[in-house]
Amino acid sequence: MKLFKELLPYIIILIVVIIIRSFIITPVRVDGVSMSPTLHDGEILLLKKYDKTFDRFDVVVFDYDGSRLVKRVIGLPGETIYYKNNHLFINGEKIDLEEYEFDTEDFELTDLGYDKIPEGHYFVMGDNRYDSKDSRIIGPISQDELIGTTGYRIWPLSKFGKIN
Repeated sequence: MKLFKELLPYIIILIVVIIIRSFIITPVRVDGVSMSPTLHDGEILLLKKYDKTFDRFDVVVFDYDGSRLVKRVIGLPGETIYYKNNHLFINGEKIDLEEYEFDTEDFELTDLGYDKIPEGHYFVMGDNRYDSKDSRIIGPISQDELIGTTGYRIWPLSKFGKIN
């Protein structure tokens, strides 16, 4: 009984850590160059698993083919999107990208066989548009597949803080 009383605080801490990592927040590692120049291979981000609201330009994480991919939300459910001459058009309207302006080959959602992004799905792209396995290849991502959003880098320490 005395051993149990001594171990109880550690058991409680372990349970709390498991709950936090499973349902609230967990680290995720960037693997590859698809989000360059914003994020780089090996950087570690905090993934907010509890955040199930996804807005345009959020950085999201989802499982695909046994890997966790980190991408940026470009298109929302029900929207039409296309890129023409490096400009993003949503529902036929040119979107001012400002800080999210990355070179992008011309692309239309109809290239994938969709008129609109299906309800409950998002169109995601890597910031390194020439080297990214994203919705242009794998199609729109179901909201159920999105694990959460990330907005903070914790490694390397020299880049610690909020990401765009």
